[in-house]
Amino acid sequence: MAKLGWLPVIGILFSLAAPAGDPGARAQVIGGTESGVPTKGRVRIDLTGADTLALRFNKDQLRIPYIKINTVEYGQSVSRRYIEAVVFSPVFLLSKNHKHFVTLGFVDADGRQQALVFRVEKGDIRGLLIGLEARTGRRVEYQDDEARKAGRG
Repeated sequence: MAKLGWLPVIGILFSLAAPAGDPGARAQVIGGTESGVPTKGRVRIDLTGADTLALRFNKDQLRIPYIKINTVEYGQSVSRRYIEAVVFSPVFLLSKNHKHFVTLGFVDADGRQQALVFRVEKGDIRGLLIGLEARTGRRVEYQDDEARKAGRG
């Protein structure tokens, strides 16, 4: 019988001690109407809360009750409906690879309609769309057939 030594034990202890990744989908805020949300900043869209969606950026976070979300839209270009809310950069416009955009429409605490647009990482888009449908009870609105194929797999 071969002697294994401490290597397997060290591997197990290391895997237990390694911090778990932040929950949520990795995204970038492209724009929006909600004040206080940094545009072009990295964000985690966390759906693990029972009643609220948490947007975690830097050391701040914004919580949106699922019940207040009234629009979930997905496309591979920014929605024309919320184009006023978006600030483009020249690099963004010249990029040729597929981008995945999610637009969330919601009513804020003061009763005003707000919108946020996110560019979501490719590996996170399907899980995010499924989670948003389940948590909000709203169907994702797809911009076109190409977006429907990309979003549903």
